[in-house]
Amino acid sequence: MKQTYGFSLIELMIVVAIVAILASIALPAYTTYITRGKIAEATSYLADLRVKMEQFFQDNRTYVGGPCTAAGTDIKYFTYACAAGEPTATTFKIEATGAASKGMAGFVYTINQGNSKTTVITPGSAAATAGWVGGACWVTRKGEAC
Repeated sequence: MKQTYGFSLIELMIVVAIVAILASIALPAYTTYITRGKIAEATSYLADLRVKMEQFFQDNRTYVGGPCTAAGTDIKYFTYACAAGEPTATTFKIEATGAASKGMAGFVYTINQGNSKTTVITPGSAAATAGWVGGACWVTRKGEAC
């Protein structure tokens, strides 16, 4: 009787099927994890900009001319700017808009002088179809509600 070495075709097909099933579960979870890491940039810079706007107001008694944009070499996934018509003497609203080229299209985070935080997920965007929802808070997890 001759002894054979190696794997049969059936054994290899079973291993490939198992690897495919594990990958189909792991890839969406990994993608969501990466997105959550990118969102941390927006929330931290918006909080920092709010503090800078309040410091500007304390010095000048107006928000007009305050720092609405973030500066730094680690800004990659969002652009920061004051909302249209802002700031006024007594109000401001700063928006962090996700960069489409970095996979963050559809995400818009905002903060204002009253520390009201909002998340807007653009309808029809990749973020909306992936299950992200907006609300009257900073949504940092897929499926999270305010």
